[in-house]
Amino acid sequence: MGSAFGAAQAYAQSAPLKVDTGDTAWVLISSAFVLAMLVPGLALFYGGLVRSKNVLGTIMQSMIILSVVSVLWILVGYSLAFGPDQGGMIGGLDWIGLRGVGAEPHPVYAPTIPHQAFMLFQLMFAAISPALITGAFAERKRFTSVVLFAALWSLLVYVPLAHWIWGGGWLAKLGALDFAGGAVIHISSGAAALVCALVLGQRRGYGTDYMAPHNLPMTLLGTGFLWFGWFGFNGGSALGANSVAVSAIIATHVAAATGAMAWCGAEWAHRGKPTVLGVASGAVAGLATVTAAAGYISPLFGILIGAVAGLACYGAIVWKGRFGYDDSLDVVGIHGVGGVIGIVATGLFADKAVNPSGADGLLFGNPGFLGVQLLVALVTAAFTVIGTFAILKLVDSLTGLRVSSEEEATGLDLSQHNERAYS
Repeated sequence: MGSAFGAAQAYAQSAPLKVDTGDTAWVLISSAFVLAMLVPGLALFYGGLVRSKNVLGTIMQSMIILSVVSVLWILVGYSLAFGPDQGGMIGGLDWIGLRGVGAEPHPVYAPTIPHQAFMLFQLMFAAISPALITGAFAERKRFTSVVLFAALWSLLVYVPLAHWIWGGGWLAKLGALDFAGGAVIHISSGAAALVCALVLGQRRGYGTDYMAPHNLPMTLLGTGFLWFGWFGFNGGSALGANSVAVSAIIATHVAAATGAMAWCGAEWAHRGKPTVLGVASGAVAGLATVTAAAGYISPLFGILIGAVAGLACYGAIVWKGRFGYDDSLDVVGIHGVGGVIGIVATGLFADKAVNPSGADGLLFGNPGFLGVQLLVALVTAAFTVIGTFAILKLVDSLTGLRVSSEEEATGLDLSQHNERAYS
């Protein structure tokens, strides 16, 4: 998916269009894998990390965002992200309501699978991105504002970024590579999470009250679903049952494993004991970090990226307390920091021997590509910060952002949904 746009165009001009049943089956299965990352994966991961009075409210946010973004994507989002390019900035309106998106392959995006299969795979990416941000404002945001924010952020921030990098936009034309969303998904969600945490402010009692996760087995179950689903997330981005998919899955797995080991070791040395939460967080950090590079690197670089991710993301979480912002479930430290490392690592370690449609990185004699990747990280973060801040101000003026102090003390489950997870 993140292969160089020019290479894909060249392939499209030379190869006949024919649906490959194996490729199609793999992309459809991968779409289901990514769905499992969101529900139940992310929903349980986040649900176990909050206090028991907020578990249903947290799970509900993942469910409703999946539903809202899915409909928006089919109505207009896909067309704006992947429709015919308009000056490098946005796609056209030609494919609104999936008009013209049918069973025939698209010659550039995926010439061996039906166009609708490609659209469905992309839909899952669009849905999980705003859902990741919910971890930053867990336990204190109004349900109506969550829904409105997710819808606007999906169309005004995610869609342009997806077009710039994957849809033939200006960053794609510069040669940017992002295999499965290191910038489009992880840097953007991390940057948005930082803005949300700063604008909404800290939870009541933050820093003084006991706010430990209420159900770590639930979080660990969610971690397992995330790890499982990430095979489709990264492996499916090869858009075919081929050697690139295999290498992407291997890099994904070893990065998660070394991320868990590195975080565990760092925590053990720093705090005296290794924890289940640390191992789970390290695995997710490794998964998020390797995403940008997964289809362009050898397994040994997957191990290196995972190790760096575990150490750097743990350091970011430790330093969070010194800055004073309340990123409830550490979206900034894991997805934001991991996303930046992953994009830079792609510029360093990408190897055309692994993926001929990609590019060589600095280590293979191409320093200019590293410069493009650094530009991608900076542009993604800056655009997301500005866009997210503007959307939050708009939503605040329409619905308000935070629940009242009384509702926050009661918890989101009762105050927003009139339900209890446990009786």
